[in-house]
Amino acid sequence: MRGWPQGYGRRVLAEVDSTNAEAARIAPSLTGPEWILGLRQTAGRGRRGRPWHDPAGNFAATLVLQPSEPAAKVALRSFVAALALHDALATASGRAEGLTLKWPNDVLLNGGKLAGILLEGLGQRQGVAHLAIGIGVNLAAAPETGTLPEGSVRPVSLMGERGVAVTPEEFLDLLAPAFAAWETRFVTEGFGPVREAWLLNAARLGTEIVARTGREEFRGRFETVDEAGNLVLETDNGRHAIPAAEVFF
Repeated sequence: MRGWPQGYGRRVLAEVDSTNAEAARIAPSLTGPEWILGLRQTAGRGRRGRPWHDPAGNFAATLVLQPSEPAAKVALRSFVAALALHDALATASGRAEGLTLKWPNDVLLNGGKLAGILLEGLGQRQGVAHLAIGIGVNLAAAPETGTLPEGSVRPVSLMGERGVAVTPEEFLDLLAPAFAAWETRFVTEGFGPVREAWLLNAARLGTEIVARTGREEFRGRFETVDEAGNLVLETDNGRHAIPAAEVFF
């Protein structure tokens, strides 16, 4: 396939419960990276087990990898995926203006949530035997806001904000090479270049945000993302590096 990255498999399913669930089923039989695209999901899910609603025409796919690094470094691929999404969406819509990256794993367009990323480790073998990177993009339509947690960023779609029609298959053909390019940089050069590029596109960098971990709430200035991928906030009580949280603006 023209432009498809060498060594990456591609399978398109007319219907599936969840592309991440399918990834878990087929991962043991895979010998290389594999993209799974579901044209319809019957039980899609996002972070913390929340339902992921994807109307017809939206993008739902999972990339299965066989990483060799320690688990902490494997988790940094959420930033790799975010940059690949940014590049693919800029290509699909014709411009990068309005596209920003929200820590830890969302892509925003004009301030609204356009895409989300879900990483799941599949099996343990001195680390992660397989990694499933689930990606959902509102290409055609945004979900109803009533299905989202209170305080969430409003959902938007590529069609609604840009007036651009892109099919899931067409978007996969943009996303796969974009991911492969960033993955190569991550493997050969480390997290540094990925982190720098992510920060250049970070949403609300330098402004006050709220991070909720489930046990604590931190309010402070979004200073940076550190070398471990932690969100760094400068608060009234000092500087905090937060490994996992929900972020609110």
